[in-house]
Amino acid sequence: MNGPGKTRRRPWLVATLVLGLVIAAASLAMLAISRTWAVQGESVTVALTAAPPGAAYSGAPVDYARLEARIALLMQQPEMVGLAVGTIENGRVRFTKGYGETRANSGDRVTPDTVFRWASLSKSVASAVVVGLAQDGKLSLAAPLSRFGTSLTLPGGATARVSVADLLSHRLGLPRNAWDDRLEAGEAPQLLRAGLASVPLSCPPATCYSYQNIAYDTASEIVEHVSGTAYANVARDRLFVPLGMTSATIGRTGLEASPSWARPHRGGRREVVVGEPYYRVPAAGGVNSSIRDLLRWMDAQMGDRPDVVSPTELAIMHVARVPTPPHGRRGAMDRALQHASYGLGWRTYDYAGHQLVGHRGSVDGYGALILFDPALRSGIVMLWNSNHSRAASLQLEFFDQLYGLPATDWLALPVPPPVIAAAGPGPVTVGTATAGRTAR
Repeated sequence: MNGPGKTRRRPWLVATLVLGLVIAAASLAMLAISRTWAVQGESVTVALTAAPPGAAYSGAPVDYARLEARIALLMQQPEMVGLAVGTIENGRVRFTKGYGETRANSGDRVTPDTVFRWASLSKSVASAVVVGLAQDGKLSLAAPLSRFGTSLTLPGGATARVSVADLLSHRLGLPRNAWDDRLEAGEAPQLLRAGLASVPLSCPPATCYSYQNIAYDTASEIVEHVSGTAYANVARDRLFVPLGMTSATIGRTGLEASPSWARPHRGGRREVVVGEPYYRVPAAGGVNSSIRDLLRWMDAQMGDRPDVVSPTELAIMHVARVPTPPHGRRGAMDRALQHASYGLGWRTYDYAGHQLVGHRGSVDGYGALILFDPALRSGIVMLWNSNHSRAASLQLEFFDQLYGLPATDWLALPVPPPVIAAAGPGPVTVGTATAGRTAR
């Protein structure tokens, strides 16, 4: 019936619908900027940097002939023995190749399947396991460490006041690398953790960043406490197997059982025995794999394997939680990576107006790095078997090309960068991997 009352209500109905659409549009606009995640008691605002579905890729073509020329110069340095490099652009593997030897003067070549140590890149695996268990309701990231019956003690009973998230972001208040020297001397990590209550704090717990290895490995005890399973097995079953990381293992035995594995070298090309100490803190430094599998790990961290590591878990891990003030001598690369912060097992940086996520590692004659741009789903991974730190600077030469920036000699090698015509954007084949293949 079309009475007067009905006629008067229609404008209000239209206005209500329009207002609802405006509010919805505003909400979506805000969603593109940030989102607040309730992390089981810890409110964290996360910038959503990932490109929306169907968004145009804005990365510049990477000239792999030029990158290979730079790597060739790097490998001429007397400190370099073996190296493996991989890249992903826009979610696709573009480059996978090995260089040099698995052991000096052996003639055994490094391939994309040669296994190296990850060193501190292992911390990202521990974070993913713990955050995944938290999302499954097995634990709370806001829970105090005292709840899990671990061997860790802190001054003043601080284990009752610092959380799992504090542990994974190095906010325990301990001096930097507390008692690493004693771990390297052969002392048991559980006994060292039990004695940390006697170490003077460098700041009030949960208030500042101070990098740890022995204390960080408390994460492995937490995982075993809530799962009833060995840490290495949990990491294997939750991450390595579903991601297809067939070469990935935790521990020295896994490294040395690999068909091709890189021996460690120090002081140039002097081979040394594989060190055991940091394998005894597996959450801090226990992972091994080939460069192929490190690419698979980076692929998952850029959101391409939500079946294994969900978008929520990535946001929780990658958000910057605490600034990381510099210590010691800083090179040009460290100065260029600005606003350095730490999340849960990951470092974050600003570089040339872009947000990057990554980590570096160095242990007992090995080096490792991973650095990626989540918005462009592009990044680089490297593994090498010497203590030559200059190799890490290659990562910025990759990103300078990706961002279309002028060439900078980040490696600072004796020979200047070669002038090579830029390659086109089409796929290329390098090493033993075909460009365009996914990282899975």
